Amino acid sequence: MSARPGMISLRNVEKFFEQGPTKTYVLRRISMDVQPGEFISIMGPSGAGKSTLLAILGMFDSAWTGEYYFDEQPVHKLDKKRRNELHKQHIGFVFQSYHLLDHLTVYENLEIPLSYKDIKKSERQAIVADVLDRFRIVGKKDLFPSQLSGGQQQLVAVARAVITNPKLILADEPTGNLHSTQGREIMELFKRLNDEGTTIIQVTHSEQNAAYGRRVIKLADGWIEAD
Repeated sequence: MSARPGMISLRNVEKFFEQGPTKTYVLRRISMDVQPGEFISIMGPSGAGKSTLLAILGMFDSAWTGEYYFDEQPVHKLDKKRRNELHKQHIGFVFQSYHLLDHLTVYENLEIPLSYKDIKKSERQAIVADVLDRFRIVGKKDLFPSQLSGGQQQLVAVARAVITNPKLILADEPTGNLHSTQGREIMELFKRLNDEGTTIIQVTHSEQNAAYGRRVIKLADGWIEAD
């Protein structure tokens, strides 16, 4: 481990699929450190392993080898329950396809991550009200996702990711389905969150989006090609 432990430390992380005697590698010997407050963009062609790396960082994927330390906790040694707790406590995830729950209103979608934590209802209401205000979506709180535009849905998805005040936001092509003005709005939002101290790691194809971060990690065929 490095002398100055970061928020994230990966050592020789590999992921492969076995088909009979052959191993198909998705990630090869990935080693990287992430310090608190960084804004990192992961880039590379389709099939380079970007989303897989993000899923491992987000603790959604546990079928890999190597070492992963998150806040000095050895994720590679933790059981599923403990990983889930760690994820819920510290990580917010933003997907390309929003992942909002269609049968719930905007308000209810935002309240869900808070219900995983032991937060009293009155306190939850105050936090949701604050986030609705901060994201300028108060007028949308009783609408269902299907009644919102793509940009508004992604805004709600980002709001939901940050509502528990996570240390880390992981974003997988967060503007992939949006037109440029909406995409810019989402990126400006990430920049503000990062300026306030939130660590952000995004997967993106867009040089423009990558420019919001201060560090670019390029993947090719599962290897880190440049950092």
